[in-house]
Amino acid sequence: MKKQPVIRVRDLYFSYGSHEVLKEINLTVYEGDYIAIIGPNGGGKTTFTKLLLGLLTPTKGEITIFGKSVFDARKEIGYLPQYINFNMDMPINVFDIVLQGRLTPNKLFYSHEDKQIALAQLEKMRIEDLKERKIKELSGGQRQRVLLARALAKQPRILILDEPTASIDPEGQKDIYDLLKKLPLTKIIVSHDIQVLFEGVNRVAHINKTLYLHEDIDTSIKRNEGHFCEMELLNYIKSHSCSS
Repeated sequence: MKKQPVIRVRDLYFSYGSHEVLKEINLTVYEGDYIAIIGPNGGGKTTFTKLLLGLLTPTKGEITIFGKSVFDARKEIGYLPQYINFNMDMPINVFDIVLQGRLTPNKLFYSHEDKQIALAQLEKMRIEDLKERKIKELSGGQRQRVLLARALAKQPRILILDEPTASIDPEGQKDIYDLLKKLPLTKIIVSHDIQVLFEGVNRVAHINKTLYLHEDIDTSIKRNEGHFCEMELLNYIKSHSCSS
């Protein structure tokens, strides 16, 4: 069965004043895709993510999501930002944080359904036993699972993750990647870590002012005791199935 496009980016440009950050960006994301967006610092990854979320407006070009404007489609997108600063002394527990994913501008109270959905996401992330714990009592990996559960509580059709394993130990990173592989929705993961290419993605978009898309990449390259040469991998990617 042919996959349906869910995001279309056409002839996208973006500038901060006279400084051009992105140019001639074209990308189609299909239902069920798991796309890694990689590239150098300052190459435009974060700006592109903000454009997908409607936090910035293109200088030129168009983004449509499910055939709608980014603004009209925002309820379809769950987002896990790169940095979230909590006041660790706040009297808020894990369940309260996940429930925040059910908030909407006009909602004053959580319904029974909201609470059931939040609980289901805690179970999906395998942290239901942490429900009453305070956020300051958790490890970095546990906190990230809580925030992922909060994003999923929105019941999105697309999940965008910005550096989801930053500042997490290797075991915690593997745990997060394993959870992400099992989520049956369209996923876009933004990362500077080439490790993400080994974690189930089916397409790779390299952004450095413009975008080059790599498909059908064989990421089963053997690693020596868990390690690999990033330059060899990048050179391999550049030589296969590249389109702008």
